[in-house]
Amino acid sequence: MTDKMREAAAFLREHDNYEILTHDYPDGDTLGSGYALCMVLQQMGKKARVITTSVPKDYLFLQEGVVAQDFEAETIVSVDIADEKLLGVNREKYEGRIDLCIDHHITNKVNAPLKLVEGSAAANCAILYKLFRLMDITWTRGIANCLYTGISTDTGCFRYTNTTSETMRIAADIMDIGCDTVYINKVMFETKTKKKIALEREVYDTIEYCLGDRCAIITVTLETQRAIGVSDGELEGLASIPRCIEGVQIGITMREKKPNEFKVSVRTNGNVSASALCETLGGGGHTAAAGCTVTGTPEEAKATLKAAAARFL
Repeated sequence: MTDKMREAAAFLREHDNYEILTHDYPDGDTLGSGYALCMVLQQMGKKARVITTSVPKDYLFLQEGVVAQDFEAETIVSVDIADEKLLGVNREKYEGRIDLCIDHHITNKVNAPLKLVEGSAAANCAILYKLFRLMDITWTRGIANCLYTGISTDTGCFRYTNTTSETMRIAADIMDIGCDTVYINKVMFETKTKKKIALEREVYDTIEYCLGDRCAIITVTLETQRAIGVSDGELEGLASIPRCIEGVQIGITMREKKPNEFKVSVRTNGNVSASALCETLGGGGHTAAAGCTVTGTPEEAKATLKAAAARFL
């Protein structure tokens, strides 16, 4: 265990009245991290709650075992947040107030007195697993379900390049604890709503190839989202579509958040760094998966992304 991990464990023991921050457009790793940590802190006799912009319905089961508590927050912890601008509507309230940052993004820019950042970890939940082992907690199915959800979703059910032998050993141990892998795998990777199917059909029609077909871009406009009536949760998983195409080294997904503003997800194959590419546009992330925000009309945003991708091919 690293010194930082020991410091983080000591910090969690010494403080109380926790608010745990998750990032905007929350996924399985940030929510799994948040609710797992909340359960552990409450088990320790601490008061804690998770602060999130939303919880997609497929992730509601992660809240099972968390007790609603009323208290005045004293200690702020962020989980799976690489930059405070990713706090979304919570940014104004919490920016500059984070006491402990736990994250696995190599481009982490959070300003906090104590940071536990492991860029080599497959998921933030993998870091928490090791932290909880150090803290000698009482393992429950709820904690295990949270950690397995975070690890499995961030590794694409253990298919992405961030999956290591350590990742598999951690997952196996969590399974031995008693997490409900059958349910989680079914909900996360096998079940789609009719609206999600309709959305994917529309998205495939937007695929544009460029840079000698080594880059593929898909676009999800506000008009499409409104016409189909999809929720935020149903937009998850789209980023894997362009990267799966044969010969594509850079797969880009453009999702319109508001008129002329796009949340961009970049997924790469081979030696292309998604993180380095997104950093040129004010974002960041991991080697094979990163994100940023680009403004302009759909065509202007696409031109910006093509120019950025060209520098890496």
